[in-house]
Amino acid sequence: MTTPSADNNAADLDEQRIGGRIRELRREHGLSLRALADRLDISASALSQIERGKMRPSVTRLYQITSELGEPMTAIFGEQDGDAGRAEAADADRGAPGWSGPPVAEGRAVKPPSEVLSDHVSVTRADEAAVLTLSHDVRYRRLTPEQVPGMSYFESTYPPGAYSSQNAEFVRHSGYEIGLVVSGELVVDTGFDTHRLGPGDTISYPSTTPHRISNQSDVPAVAIWLNLP
Repeated sequence: MTTPSADNNAADLDEQRIGGRIRELRREHGLSLRALADRLDISASALSQIERGKMRPSVTRLYQITSELGEPMTAIFGEQDGDAGRAEAADADRGAPGWSGPPVAEGRAVKPPSEVLSDHVSVTRADEAAVLTLSHDVRYRRLTPEQVPGMSYFESTYPPGAYSSQNAEFVRHSGYEIGLVVSGELVVDTGFDTHRLGPGDTISYPSTTPHRISNQSDVPAVAIWLNLP
């Protein structure tokens, strides 16, 4: 198990909270541990270790999990203050005629953000933003003060030598990714192509293309990512 770095703030999610949130989302979608593991093509034991906080998922593993559940990656953070109003509205919907439970990943309908975002201004201070520390000590910081349905907006920090996947393998999942390197250098492999990106460089690609992200330099690399369904 990786020990969180000393500069983690109170908004950091440790292995227990990440795993617990994955288990909660899985149950909300009515999936057994084995059923989700089969969809991910991993053993039920490996998924159980993640859910029990015994192992941190890699960036791409977490994307695979949330994609299979039809959830944006931001769902792992749970609700922040700005999300509470929408949660109450969702609870109210449960009593409406025709409501049949949470949507499943396949063919899931997502309302436009304008229909579900609150009508007040939301601000999250830099030291209050929720942070995920994943495998290889890759840190993902949530940039949206409120959860935007179907969209994930993050700042990622890759330490030297870090990869987005556990064993540097190529992975694929649903969605579309757009990245902007802020500092350092990231190497993004997509299919048979390798892209070295420095500050100010951007990249976009369908997540169904086999891909991996790594920092092969000797300094941390920071990038901003927008992930769409």
